[in-house]
Amino acid sequence: MAPITTPAIIVGSLRYGDTSKIVRMVTRDLGVRSALAKGALRPRSRFGASLQLLSEGVAHLYLKDSRDLQTLSAFDLTQLHAGLTGDLPRFAAATAMGEVAWRFSPAEPHPDSYDLLSGALSMLESAPGEAVEVLGLRMLWRLVSVLGFAPALDRCARDGTPLPGGEPLRFHAAEGGGLCARCSDGHEVTLLSPADRTDLETLVSARADLPTLDDRHAASHRRLFARFLRYHLAEGAAMPGIAFWEDRPWVSR
Repeated sequence: MAPITTPAIIVGSLRYGDTSKIVRMVTRDLGVRSALAKGALRPRSRFGASLQLLSEGVAHLYLKDSRDLQTLSAFDLTQLHAGLTGDLPRFAAATAMGEVAWRFSPAEPHPDSYDLLSGALSMLESAPGEAVEVLGLRMLWRLVSVLGFAPALDRCARDGTPLPGGEPLRFHAAEGGGLCARCSDGHEVTLLSPADRTDLETLVSARADLPTLDDRHAASHRRLFARFLRYHLAEGAAMPGIAFWEDRPWVSR
């Protein structure tokens, strides 16, 4: 039986026995997959250094529908993305995206989310240092939007009432976005000023110019995204990649 090939991105791995690895991959044609790379830790492994975190390439997989762990026979490296692993802000944003894609992409083909992740890794690797923070925010919002969880920003998330632009936004993560005055009554909302609302709308947009955020506002937007993600996707599960990206422990305070 010939292996099936698909573009893939390595988003996690763990040691299996003395010489092998289990790798977690987001693939373009097969959804998310776990696979055993036999002998990957041997000095002369056919995989070489191709199975590094965030590496991108073509995976050759032997699939069996009756099992969750597949067999990886080869991985043809196309992008190592070494520029991400050597820079903590880039690495944090990239691994947060990888965690979201791995945890919440379906187990069937979802080319849109794969293409967005692939493009985001390349953009994060080449972006100027001062743009990495806000670019990471945009790419994370774009990824959850492509996966079907875009926040409601122009209509009330509960009853669909239009939310006029240029006004503060009552954002409720559990409800899925903005609420009108009636639906927000009795709820603890995050009140976004018109300027903060515009920044959020710009971040969620696929085409608008990136906003300029100072450290305080960037931290607020990270918290808002993390809260939204945990309500709608994580369902209480630990998200270490998101926590690392949100907290930025490498920054002295």
